Amino acid sequence: MGEHFRQGRRTRSRLGLACATAALALSVTSAFAADCPGNPDALGTSRTLVVDPREHPRIGTMQYAETLPLQDHEVVLTFDDGPLPRHSNAVLDILAKECVKATFFIVGRMAQGYPQGVRKLRDAGHTIGTHSQNHPLSFNRMSVEQARQEVDEGIDSVAAALGDRAAVAPFFRIPGLLRAEAVEGYLASQGIQAWSADFPADDWRHISPEAVYGLAMSRLQAKGRGILLLHDIQARTVAALPRILHELKARGYRIVHVVPASKDLPKTPTEPSQWRLHPITEQVAISHWPKVPGFSFAHAEMLPGPSVADLNLDLGGAQATFRHPARGVPIPMSAPWPRQWPVESSANPIAFPVPSQAVFSIPEKTEPAIRATVLVPSRHAANDATSAPVDALASAAPVRQISGSAAIAPAGLQRGPIGVSARPRPLNH
Repeated sequence: MGEHFRQGRRTRSRLGLACATAALALSVTSAFAADCPGNPDALGTSRTLVVDPREHPRIGTMQYAETLPLQDHEVVLTFDDGPLPRHSNAVLDILAKECVKATFFIVGRMAQGYPQGVRKLRDAGHTIGTHSQNHPLSFNRMSVEQARQEVDEGIDSVAAALGDRAAVAPFFRIPGLLRAEAVEGYLASQGIQAWSADFPADDWRHISPEAVYGLAMSRLQAKGRGILLLHDIQARTVAALPRILHELKARGYRIVHVVPASKDLPKTPTEPSQWRLHPITEQVAISHWPKVPGFSFAHAEMLPGPSVADLNLDLGGAQATFRHPARGVPIPMSAPWPRQWPVESSANPIAFPVPSQAVFSIPEKTEPAIRATVLVPSRHAANDATSAPVDALASAAPVRQISGSAAIAPAGLQRGPIGVSARPRPLNH
């Protein structure tokens, strides 16, 4: 009797816990699905997505293969580097006016300096992740011990500002998105989900609020859904955020709030394909490598050696023929290569005859005698009275020869007249 009573009590306890969990999840969904008080045209938060960091440790297609399981035209807003009261409070007011929930990645030093700003985020219902202790832009170069210290100290600082470690979501974004496998491995071992993004607005650069708005909308339009990366410590972000939210509403986009799963809040049921930004569907053709045909010798340890008949050689000069297996037409078998003729060689192939000297001698050609031609004077030269007579030129003193040199021309060479006015031929350049 007592045992039956205890079993019934345990059964009622389990039923009560299940009902309480379902009621909590229903209350969370209903709260964010309700209309925004005081602003009937607000963008609002369409739904809450509960994720298990251990099942999907890395998200964001800027760096990873998976992202959040969002539907088309769903957006998750994230803000880094805060809190900085001057701008973070303005961001909170803008989000509250539109009843929009977001995820904030807090720097540990900022939480130590402005703990009240961290508590404002919690009181407004936003998700609070961490962004390291000091925001170093060297996570891709530091050792695992240094990265572990940055991660753990950042979580401790945010938890101290909130007064409750359970209020810190196991979400972490590496500063500068400078990922490293060792850091990601440590995060996964601690059950912390590494967040990248699907598209940024470049609001950390020195650009105008109009440029921040344009980049955010154009990149969202290109992907259709995803995680938007912003910074709540920038004045340009504060200026661009109202227009971004207004345009999201105008274009039919919906805001999704992401929270971690817990014992009291089960994860949202999803399919593995939903964690891909562009999942492969059945309508998309998938290419495969062709299958290897089953050869008859696939499992043989030794291949048979070829026979002479397989080489198609015409031995003995006889013409070989074969019949087509289907038609039975005799076809002559012709050699595919030209016939090789034997090369004649001496009896002793090792010793070769020595070439004679005549092989290397080059016959010299005799130079023909040089004959000079006498230019015939033209009519103009003949009429020129100042021209010297040919005989006078011929009787001129002989040219002095250089000692040891031979004469260029024979002694009886006749000279041509000086007054020849023939035009020289142009040079061919």
